[in-house]
Order: sequence, then C-alpha cells, then structure tokens
Amino acid sequence: MLIGLPGLLVFAGMAALYSWLVYHPAWLLEAEVPGHDGRPAVDPSKAAQINLAGVFQKSDGHPASLPGAWTSFRGPAASNIATDPTSLADSWPEGGPKVVWKVPVGDGYAAPTVLNGCVYLMDYDVEKRADAVRCLSLEDGKEIWRRSYDINIKRNHGMSRTIPAVTDRYVVTVGPKCHVVCLDAARGDFRWGIDLTKDFGTEVPLWYSGQCPFIDNDVAVIAPCGASALLIGVACETGKVLWQTPNPRGWKMSHSSVIPMTLLGRKVYLYSALGGTACVSAEPDSSGKLLWDLPWDAKVVAPSPVKAGEDLIFVTAGYGKGSRLLKVQATAGGMGVEVVYDKTPDQILSCEQQTPIFHEGLLYGIMPKDAGALKGQFVCMKPDGTTVWSSGADNRFGLGPFLLADGKFLILDDEGALTMLDATKPGYSLLGHAEILHGHDAWGPLALAGSRLLLRDMNNLACVELGAGTAS
Repeated sequence: MLIGLPGLLVFAGMAALYSWLVYHPAWLLEAEVPGHDGRPAVDPSKAAQINLAGVFQKSDGHPASLPGAWTSFRGPAASNIATDPTSLADSWPEGGPKVVWKVPVGDGYAAPTVLNGCVYLMDYDVEKRADAVRCLSLEDGKEIWRRSYDINIKRNHGMSRTIPAVTDRYVVTVGPKCHVVCLDAARGDFRWGIDLTKDFGTEVPLWYSGQCPFIDNDVAVIAPCGASALLIGVACETGKVLWQTPNPRGWKMSHSSVIPMTLLGRKVYLYSALGGTACVSAEPDSSGKLLWDLPWDAKVVAPSPVKAGEDLIFVTAGYGKGSRLLKVQATAGGMGVEVVYDKTPDQILSCEQQTPIFHEGLLYGIMPKDAGALKGQFVCMKPDGTTVWSSGADNRFGLGPFLLADGKFLILDDEGALTMLDATKPGYSLLGHAEILHGHDAWGPLALAGSRLLLRDMNNLACVELGAGTAS
C-alpha cells in the first residue's frame, strides 16, 4: 500500500523517537576482554604460567654521557625535592623549554627513573600483551634494551603505573598485577622474579599495582600485604627474602609506596596500606620489625606518607577522606604513635593521587575535587591546616604531578602543560607556563636528572631541557 511522503516522514519520526527512548549509552561500549580488541584471546590454561625471565631485546640506543640521577619514586631522598645542584633557567623562551625527545609508551601513568645516562621505564606492550622493562638513552630517547614477559592486562584507567628503583647494579620493577622483577641495570640480564599474588597471597589493587619498589643497601623493600607478610626485604643479588614483617590486621595493598625516613633518630619504613599506616624498622639489627600500626579506614590510598617534622608524619587520601597528622614518641618498647588530628578535605591539605612535598616547615600539594573552592589548586599550608597561599581559581592542575628543584616548583596539569613557580617567594609567583604534551591524564610523577625533566601523559614520554642559559 502506498502511504505517500507525509506518511513516510511520520513513520521515520516515530522510529527515531522509539530508538531514542530505548537507547542506552553502554551499548556502544565494548568490554575490553580477550578477543574483542582485534587481538587473539589468551589461553586461560596458560594465564598462570608466566615466565618472568621473559624475552630480551637489544636495540641501537646507547647510554648518554649526561649528569644527573633520579633513582626511585620521589627522587634520591624520597622527598620529591631535587638534591642535584644543577641550576635551572629562571624563565623560558617563547614557546616554552626545548623538548629534546619524545617517545610513545603504553597506556598508563608509569614514570621513569634515571641513572648513568639511562632512563628506566616499567611499560606495557599492548600489541604483544606483555609487561616491558625498557631502558632508553637520556640523550635521545632511543631504546637500548627491553625485557618483557607475557601477561594479559585490560585497560583499567591505564595499565602500568609504577616506577622502577635502580642502582648501579640492579633495577627492580613491580608490574600491574604485582609481579616483581630484578634485572642487571646495565645489561638487562634477568636475576629473579616474584609473583606476589602466588607467593604471598597479595590481592591486586582495584586499579592494578601503583606501588613503587625501593632499594635500600641492595635490598628491595616491597609491601605484599599478604596473609603472612605486610612488608618484605629481598636481596637484589639472589632474590632471597631476608626478612618479613607480620600483617596481624590483614591489611591489603594500596596504591601507596613504602617510604624510608628517619624518625627520632631511627631509620624506618612507612607504608599506608588499605587498613592503616605501619612503621617498620629499617635498622640492620631489627630490619622488618613492626614498630607500630595504626588503623585508618580510607577506601582508596594513593599518596605515600610524608615526614612533616622530626616526630610528625602527614598521611593523606582522596575520595573525601582527607588527612591526618601523626606524632611518634619513644616508648619503653621502642616507638609509639598518636593521632594529632583527622581533618576533611575542606579543612586541610588533602591529595587524591600525588604525594605532598614538605619543605621548610610547610606542606605543598594539589587539592582534590572535593576540597570546595580550592579544588585543583596548588596550595601551601602549615601542618596545622592554616592556608599560607593558593594558586587561585584561575590556576587549577587536576591530578597532575609536581616537584621542587633549584628553588622552583614544576607542576604538570592533566593535559601536559608545565608550570614553573618561584618557590623562594611567598605566594603564587609564576615564572613560566608552556604546553608540552598536548595529551590527557598526564599523571605520572616527574623525574629530574641534571637539567633534564622527564614527564608523560597517557601515551607519550617526553624529555625537556630546563638548564640555566637555555631560556635565550
């Protein structure tokens, strides 16, 4: 039957209206499962058979003859404050500082470390479905070598997000699903590997592992948070577990990292687990001894503990939890702790992802999205919560990283724009601002080796020259 043009238009309109009413946006989102992304599915029977020695690949890059080092998460002193005396430019030329090189990397927020002219990165090869420990030249970004092992990782707000620890002899990494690997730092030779989920009962965190390993006198310090071990110390030379810290409260692995510090003249390791904060002895005669543990019911913990005085520890978490200040004191049994305060994000500096900086009695960081008017601003606060200054409503940085070097704060925002502030002056004193990466989710911590800054977004790693005399 012929219904004519008006009838066809009415029919088409009714069909479009019906489609709109029953449409659900989720129908357009295909689950990231093996076989649905253009790559072959992984055989489940082989999923547990991971050869952590993996495959080695040598390339044509060479170590640079450049100074500077950034050997672990938050730098040499685990403070995010550069100790290198290299002078940085006080201003940048039009167009920003020079981008020396840029290389593509797998989805994630994993940041590099630097030693002996080499850049080390815990990456993920999406095409080969493999964790990849990569060694690049600081000079030009060319790959020197890589060692990779097969493991299926789905995108989950990125894949890799940890930072290697490196010495002259060893590089230690933690993969997204909690596989620890130790390699020869120069040649990439495999030394040993540990599957924390199998060997210690670790539960892989919600967004994969964010914990960065730490090497102390050739001992890798890691927090498995399994049934029998909260922290462990592993000999880098042999892979032997030298000590274990008990986990009496059954705390789980967070996205935080173990931080070495000295409290009351005593070397300790601090860790913010899902469940609370623990203090473990780092002294040679009592390594691994649990000195105290203090429950805290934060649901997501990414920032690491910060030493905020000789006897003070600042602990923070996002997602509405806020921060707390802890005070330690000597006891007959060794060391005790008490809570000075618990405050919400609208009362105190609180960080969702990055770890604050403590410098000359003040705390610096980027406020979380639930901090009211200060949301996303870079702020300076006293440990008691008094705001000294903030970047202002027109200067917000999202979840980006920051560090302090040569009297300057370097801050990266979500899209990869770099800001330089004068840290020697009170208040928000802008020295430079430049678009570097033009990407998104630029959340990986910064690394500074000499005058070269390494920064990344979701899919690119860049090296920028910041040395004095380069502004012209």
